Amino acid sequence: MTGTVHGVRLAMKAPSPGNLMARLAAGDPLALAEFYDRYAGLVNALALRILRDGADAEDVVQEVFLQAWRQAARFDTGRGTPEAWLCTIARSRALDRLRKRTSRREESDASAPVATAAPRNEEALAVRKALAGLTDDQRQALELAYYEGLTQTEIAARLAEPLGTVKTRMRTAMIRMREVLGPLPS
Repeated sequence: MTGTVHGVRLAMKAPSPGNLMARLAAGDPLALAEFYDRYAGLVNALALRILRDGADAEDVVQEVFLQAWRQAARFDTGRGTPEAWLCTIARSRALDRLRKRTSRREESDASAPVATAAPRNEEALAVRKALAGLTDDQRQALELAYYEGLTQTEIAARLAEPLGTVKTRMRTAMIRMREVLGPLPS
């Protein structure tokens, strides 16, 4: 962030996520603008990855930030980061939209995933690196659960694998991810 005072350009430190969330919870509209600028790319990339449709992804982004604005006071720093909170909301909204589209038989013709925007921060790069360290079977199970919203039973059916095998793969993958990524910052 930069600003000017009496014609002198000053570099200002970006507000911490906790400070930004407190301002958002207090109803500060400038905080919403900063929050959107900081996290809209992340939310859009996730929605686009799930929905594979730009217009639907944009709608989800709007819904997510409206929900974040209305429910900012519910955010608990002890349970995770603002990024994780937004991704959880975005994932839920995107999967709801995908299920609604599927139930109406409006399935997209595109079968290949759309390339998402490059990661905007170190956390996204760390997650990609952690995913790269998993076996193909583990990564596939996590992607089916996270991006397609499948249950473990549905994943087992899709992969023609025993349910216990899928559960073990997912648990092992999550343990490895936690080992690589470390604990959530407080």
